[in-house]
Amino acid sequence: MKSVIAGVLVLTVLVIAAFAVQPTGEPTTNTGTATTKVVESDIELTIETNQEKRVYFQMTTSLGDLYLELNNELAPISTANFLTYATEGYYDGTIFHRVIAGFMIQGGGFDVDMNKKETKEGIENEWTNGLSNVKGSIAMARLGGQANSGTSQFFINVAENGFLDQPRDGSGYAVFGRVVKGMDVVEKIRLVPTGTKRGMGDVPTEPVVIEKVTVLDAEKVEELGLAAAED
Repeated sequence: MKSVIAGVLVLTVLVIAAFAVQPTGEPTTNTGTATTKVVESDIELTIETNQEKRVYFQMTTSLGDLYLELNNELAPISTANFLTYATEGYYDGTIFHRVIAGFMIQGGGFDVDMNKKETKEGIENEWTNGLSNVKGSIAMARLGGQANSGTSQFFINVAENGFLDQPRDGSGYAVFGRVVKGMDVVEKIRLVPTGTKRGMGDVPTEPVVIEKVTVLDAEKVEELGLAAAED
């Protein structure tokens, strides 16, 4: 039994190293364009003008709606980063391009044809903020071995992935929010058939499209009962 458990742990680590511990990884076969740099004041301004402890979003996908609660108190840089991309309409028309049923679903960087979108410069990794990669949490994707390389891509944990909190390559993976409504949609996404496309594995065979990401005002948050789910 011990050998079986050890084998499972080793396999898990290998899967992470190959696929999700480098969530923003750019395979050699990728034809995406180079990244662009962000003006640092953009994110700083967003942080200064958004003093709410929690920021809520509606993410409309081709399989249903997700409602996200981002923790602006413990992860202000990551929250401001996501808010910036969302308000610019960056996520509209992107896809969940990597789905591993027992691990996580990842999106926010590729269009339906698997073309990588241009991004802003990477942000500071907030992996020591005390938030954990539990089921339903949202974390920043990044390059393996490059702590501050997170840009537009994120992943939603579909399992208890607390090991991602540990600094296996010098840093962990920063959680900055959670799904507070719509886990049934997350369940649908994690179970879609996947294959290989343009040199990348675990790609849904039918695109799961992020149609729109909208910031919710306080009235809408109350109407939907989202704040009631807050710790």
